[in-house]
Amino acid sequence: MKKYFILLCSAICFAFSSHAATGDTTWVQANIAQLSWYGNYDSTINFPNTGVSYRKILMIFTLGKYVCPSGSTWCGDWDYTVMNYLMTPLGDTLELGRFITPYANAGAPRTPWTWQQHYVYDVTDYARLLKDSATMRILYSGYSGGFTANIKFAFIEGTPDRDVLAIKRLWHGSYTYGDTTHLDSNDINLKYPVDTLTAPSSTIASELKFTVTGHGSDGNYCNEFCSHNYYVYLNGGVIDTYKIWRSDCGRNELYPQSGTWIYERANWCPGAMVYSEHHKLPGISAGTTFPLDIQFDPYVIASGSGSPSYTTEATIFYYGGYNKTLDASIDQIIAPTLNENNFRENPICGSPVIHVKNTGATHIDSITFRYGVVDSAQVTYTWVGSLNSLQETDIVLPALSTLTTMSGMSGTYNFGVKILYVNGNTDSDPSNDSMTSSFMVAPNFPSSFKIVFQTNNEAIATGSTISETSWFIFDMNNTIMISRANVAISSTYTDTIQLAPGCYKLVVTDSSCDGLQWWGFSGTSITSGTMSVRKMNNFSIPMHGYYTSGTYNNDFGCGFTQFFTINWPAGITELSDMRAGIEAFPNPAKNAINVELTGLSKINGNITIIDVMGRTVIQEKCNQSNKQIDISGLSNGVYSIIYADVASPENKLVTRLLIAK
Repeated sequence: MKKYFILLCSAICFAFSSHAATGDTTWVQANIAQLSWYGNYDSTINFPNTGVSYRKILMIFTLGKYVCPSGSTWCGDWDYTVMNYLMTPLGDTLELGRFITPYANAGAPRTPWTWQQHYVYDVTDYARLLKDSATMRILYSGYSGGFTANIKFAFIEGTPDRDVLAIKRLWHGSYTYGDTTHLDSNDINLKYPVDTLTAPSSTIASELKFTVTGHGSDGNYCNEFCSHNYYVYLNGGVIDTYKIWRSDCGRNELYPQSGTWIYERANWCPGAMVYSEHHKLPGISAGTTFPLDIQFDPYVIASGSGSPSYTTEATIFYYGGYNKTLDASIDQIIAPTLNENNFRENPICGSPVIHVKNTGATHIDSITFRYGVVDSAQVTYTWVGSLNSLQETDIVLPALSTLTTMSGMSGTYNFGVKILYVNGNTDSDPSNDSMTSSFMVAPNFPSSFKIVFQTNNEAIATGSTISETSWFIFDMNNTIMISRANVAISSTYTDTIQLAPGCYKLVVTDSSCDGLQWWGFSGTSITSGTMSVRKMNNFSIPMHGYYTSGTYNNDFGCGFTQFFTINWPAGITELSDMRAGIEAFPNPAKNAINVELTGLSKINGNITIIDVMGRTVIQEKCNQSNKQIDISGLSNGVYSIIYADVASPENKLVTRLLIAK
């Protein structure tokens, strides 16, 4: 799976100075829109000169927020599907990229009103269609407003890895995943009939790109919350199988969110890109005629309130030969970087991590890099491994001492990496050999500090009393210095940590990927745990991606990593543990709830309860920290509870409520 869509921090954040000389990148502005309701948002654009060769073409979708007009029922807070289509004058319509909007209430720590998230797609293979005048369409499936959209294209001049000889759109659409056992009209497999294709002249290779996401819910919670397979048939036989599932939503780079972001889903996670699967079609060459089709697992809809469906897009690409003999490309700096798509991996004080691809015809067994903080000492390192053509990998570079000595310093700095040699030789294309990123340094901890760890009552296995949550401190050799693992549930551990000067990482893991606390468990049998890192005087040390109070306390999903140094010159900024918060209990609830407000010096506002469609179902005045509300007239489901101050209604506190009678 091509997980990496070239998330170039230097491309997003947002200049191409690392890649080539000034003027070789052409930017094209496409859609600018407020996504206020379900529907199509079209923009006519003019692409650049078709006589120019482009090494890379990127489509960058910037998602943001806007303040909905007064009287709006809801504003940009739910997980909606966004599909982006290219529509050419000749009638071609192709989906270039898909993502799911996050639960993005402005009261959550990562999604304030100024928040933006960048979704970057490598659309180089569509170059033959990205010409002249065309229409870009955003299909937004949201039933509420609040999100903004901005699409730009970056055309980077140079030689592509391969020439695309032809593109053809195959099966596409959203279909009920119903009765696949009786071959009636509900059989989704009838929507994917065999297509007989012929490869054009000069074809060397071909690939089927298939994008699929599951939606809807029957009695089995299909398709959003159940896993099935599809099968690629070539010449009547299965050549590939794909499991339609994302098990890593709890590792989402955009966390915490103001909704059910941690749940595994059918090939999508809230706030994340949807990854397309690329299936290589063996034995296809110029003039080959072949039958191709897709089939899904048999499935019968279970009883329930809804119906499952799959939303799909299939495209076939025919490629010529490689344009470069020996070539490696740096496609991404994973760390150090400020790129929000690598939030969990940063900031660091040790080993940089980059993503590299073999973009030539020759097998690669070594790459020599030069890297370092810009305007400081550089390091040379030769990686030894194995990369076949078009294969890609993450490479962990040896620890950079400059990142350690800088730890605790304020401000933004630049990191650079460059390929010097591939297999001991200069590679074919120097334009993809270097990259820079902006970054901030890791914090500096005192030589003595405490970790206070209170486990919740979630055990590692049924019947066990061992907590599913653990923490470890590693040095830069990945040696465990101290840890709390295999500890008891519902217990508190306070450890004093003393470490020698150097760079370390604190790694917290949670085997069920629901953190130590999650709002959805409020009022259930699952208790809340806490973990805080403190100075010896008990002042909390702020943690990357870790919130010490309020609704999102310890809401980190599968875990997190915090790099830090000991005994380097800079100190630590002390932050208050106090944050405004809102809680509703019991949760789940039946007939009545208590809404509790904390951290507010004055309470004078309104509490509003909104259903999943964004409709206001209850609104009551509130001028006290604890408010009881009758919900006996509400149906089962998930609701949002919002407190808005009368004097400044744009300032809101939000929590979720599950009603189950």
